[in-house]
Amino acid sequence: MVERRVLTLPGFMSSDAAHWQTVWEARYGFVRVEQEDWDEPSRSRWVKRLEHAIEQEQEPVVLVAHSLGCALVAHAAKRIREQVAGALLVAPADVDDAEHTPDAVRSFSPLPCKPLGFPATVVASRNDPFIAFERAAHFADCWQAKFVDAGAIGHINSDSELGDWPEGLALVRELRRA
Repeated sequence: MVERRVLTLPGFMSSDAAHWQTVWEARYGFVRVEQEDWDEPSRSRWVKRLEHAIEQEQEPVVLVAHSLGCALVAHAAKRIREQVAGALLVAPADVDDAEHTPDAVRSFSPLPCKPLGFPATVVASRNDPFIAFERAAHFADCWQAKFVDAGAIGHINSDSELGDWPEGLALVRELRRA
């Protein structure tokens, strides 16, 4: 059984020290794909950084994306699908909806609504301020991804106080073993 390398893809303004992605990087050796500018995201630059990171890997990887990182995966999917074993897409940001997301993320609109071409799991919260729960389920359906209802835990970020977030880690383990 192959344990795939895990690359983390934070969203807008990155993931702080208390965020589960950062905790996983420190505890499990997951590797963050660093972006040139976390506060002024550019779809083309972010996609290039992701493609470059994946090209450095010898084997297909598992992606663990949060918020705007999910939009990044959707935009890059066609070009990276051969090198991705699976993706965990947590709390996707609705970049098409100005009521739910800041203008800074609009370069990621429109959010692609096509199959990703690799196994994926979307995790959504029922009270996420950056996407309506039904809209997250819609994207999971478009991407042909498994959909997980995380309950009412906000944006599934540091404010959610998840720490190591064992439920999410179990989903990563499934994807790594696939």
